Amino acid sequence: MSDEGTPPPITDPARIRALAHPVRLELLELLREEDQATATRCAERLGESVASCSFHLRMLAKYGFIERGEQRGREKPWRLVTAGLDVRPDLGRPGSLPAVTEVAALSLLRETERVHQFLGRADRESEDWLLATTVTTASFWATAAEMAELSRAVQELSARFADRDRDPSLRPEGARRGRLFATVNPDPEHHDG
Repeated sequence: MSDEGTPPPITDPARIRALAHPVRLELLELLREEDQATATRCAERLGESVASCSFHLRMLAKYGFIERGEQRGREKPWRLVTAGLDVRPDLGRPGSLPAVTEVAALSLLRETERVHQFLGRADRESEDWLLATTVTTASFWATAAEMAELSRAVQELSARFADRDRDPSLRPEGARRGRLFATVNPDPEHHDG
């Protein structure tokens, strides 16, 4: 798996649309967690059929998001091609913007559901974990350049923990997988062109 530097932005509408399926997004996340996994392992973890996982894994491979890992006996695992994805529209390319908005909307739904699940079981969390959690909203006035700078800063917040995904020995005792769910966008009510 290549993770040298930031991967180039994905602007091709066909590649972006290939991500617009909940199972495919779950498979990518699982491969981030496990490094390599077979279709059978993916099916066990996701509660999907092996046939469904195989189909979606092949589609992710077709569009260059994953590749075959090293074969282990009869097992044929899959792995990510790059550690992260940078999906953004190319406004000069027909179909790019609608494809990005479709994937973004699906991602928003998935993350919102995760927050709901956490909040639904908050009474089972320890005080330490509850106090380490935040749901924050803010509004502010900014230029497009300032908002772009803020967007980059938000993306970099979790980068200091990236090595822990690839190397479990770097995870401190008691560490749990955390999630950062953020969006930085202008308020549509205040569009001043």
